Amino acid sequence: MSSHSYISDPKNEDIFININGELYQRNEAKISVFDSGFLLGDGVWEGIRLHKKTLVFIEEHLDRLFASAKGISLNIPLSKKDILDELNKVLIKNNMNDDIHIRLIISRGDKITPYQNPNANVGPINFVIIPEYKKTDPNTYIKGVSIGRVPNIRPNENILSPHYNTLSKLNCILASIEANKLSYDEGIMNDINGNISTCNSTNLFFIQKNEVITSTGEYCLNGITRGKAIQLCHENNIQCNEMNFTFEDIRKCDEAFVTGTFAGIIPVSKLEGKELKSTNPSSMVNKIRELYNKKIEEYIV
Repeated sequence: MSSHSYISDPKNEDIFININGELYQRNEAKISVFDSGFLLGDGVWEGIRLHKKTLVFIEEHLDRLFASAKGISLNIPLSKKDILDELNKVLIKNNMNDDIHIRLIISRGDKITPYQNPNANVGPINFVIIPEYKKTDPNTYIKGVSIGRVPNIRPNENILSPHYNTLSKLNCILASIEANKLSYDEGIMNDINGNISTCNSTNLFFIQKNEVITSTGEYCLNGITRGKAIQLCHENNIQCNEMNFTFEDIRKCDEAFVTGTFAGIIPVSKLEGKELKSTNPSSMVNKIRELYNKKIEEYIV
């Protein structure tokens, strides 16, 4: 079980993928080996959900995409409407309406030779849109996920701002590898000051004495779902504090959950082997998850 466990769908074998505005069947969808994203992880991306014919919270996803691109001095010569048109083009081609997960990738484009400096780039950006039939495994919410500490830490803005959703994910990949070694589904990563920041692929919340606790957000990705969870707590009189705290401060927590675009609000059932109450039907986590699901339904009306 993981925060990204999904139900496999054979229809994904025949999907069309959008590459620079052209549609290709999956087995024909290719980019150059000289692409900046392939060579150096030089680019930005977004994960987006299509729910009942609606791209959920799409305005915020596109805002973050352009903010990330600006943060790494990557010019996107497309408007937000252009990108929406390209998203809709490939969704229509695939006749996709619901339970779709989309990976939108924009790289700095092709290089004349494998070299870091962008002055070796010879062309425009490359953009790729991969839509898949992808529904969360329902056992994710029933069994929950296990999390625990890993030695990898989150960078600060002087290294690479963790707010930029870039293709350079090695920091989080190494944390995921460490989590796998320790039999955790997700690894808890500290910031450079020793405070808990995030998990390797999701944002992280703890619940202690009916108080929801999460990081300040300074060293984690500014998750769309994370922001919605905080907003929902404030709107529904659930105490929620964004603060600096260490593992020792929450070691005795009652519940915990992680958030992400794909699976939404995901209960944490084990914290370094300690059983939590997060998967109980009456848990605070399930209450917040119900509020989040309602928020999505209200958005698509």
